[in-house]
Amino acid sequence: MRKRTLIPLLIVLAVLVALGIAFYLRTQSPPEAARLLPESDAIVYIHLKTVRTMTHFDTTPVQRSGDLQRFIDATGIVPDRDIDDAAFALHRMPNPNGPNGPVAYSEVFVGRFDGQRLGKYLASIATARETYAGREIYSIPIEGRTLRVTQLGYDTIGASNTPTAEQIHSMLDRSRASALGTPGSSLLAARYSEVPLLSQAWGIGHIGLPFAKDGYISILGLQLPLPEDTDLVASLRYSGSVHLRIEEIASDPDAAQHTVETLTTLLNIVRGLGSAEPPRNPADSAMRDVLASITLEHHKDRALLNASASLDQIKALTSGGNPTASPQSTSPPPAALLH
Repeated sequence: MRKRTLIPLLIVLAVLVALGIAFYLRTQSPPEAARLLPESDAIVYIHLKTVRTMTHFDTTPVQRSGDLQRFIDATGIVPDRDIDDAAFALHRMPNPNGPNGPVAYSEVFVGRFDGQRLGKYLASIATARETYAGREIYSIPIEGRTLRVTQLGYDTIGASNTPTAEQIHSMLDRSRASALGTPGSSLLAARYSEVPLLSQAWGIGHIGLPFAKDGYISILGLQLPLPEDTDLVASLRYSGSVHLRIEEIASDPDAAQHTVETLTTLLNIVRGLGSAEPPRNPADSAMRDVLASITLEHHKDRALLNASASLDQIKALTSGGNPTASPQSTSPPPAALLH
């Protein structure tokens, strides 16, 4: 009797251990959308499904442009409703003044869509087509660049506006490999372990490249003491409020300390300017509260920034102080979906 009882218990225990190991490996592994990206200078990932569940942003009325509405009518894809995961690779261009600008992008989107309707729409606006690895790649001219779009899987779309097809080919090659067995790009393998657990959005690498100006990162006209090729690990986590964490990986402890000291000076100046007069609207009050939440720390060769904001504060900031304002989407398709 003891043996008959022991054997089922051992089987149950073995199954639980296997499930535990599988869950652990799953939590430690980068999301599939990020693993499909090609080699790049930076990666940005957003788990839209979790953000949508927590914030219900898909229920907010959106004023859509005519081009976006035609894209939705043709494909049935409503991006804020149907896209669950989005991953972006940033590629630095050798000539920032060239036709491709300073940065090119590769993207992977995972969600729910009708592949036949999407393919028909892409074929109607494409100027060229290519078959690679059994998949159709559609070339679409957008704003002086060529955007290549393909279906990587039944629920996955890939796109890239790099000058050559190398990146879109790489994504198709990765999609044919075993998903969990593919570690992804070298940048993902090197830095993903530093992303805080349960982050709904994160970025690694030279994520300041889109904000680069004169060799430094500039945001809202303010030049930060960070070269454009600074290695950063940034993350957003929602747990009742939104928590932002940005970590600079400096060349040495002195460089990290210099970053913290300089940012502290800039932060104090901005806080002082904000408190010089009373807030004029909810956006001003929200910005003041967010600035007050920022902390800066120095740990060896790392400079760390933390900040937090409530959903109401974020809504006030994104509405420009008008609580009744609705978000507006003006990008033409397929850029509305892929950028």
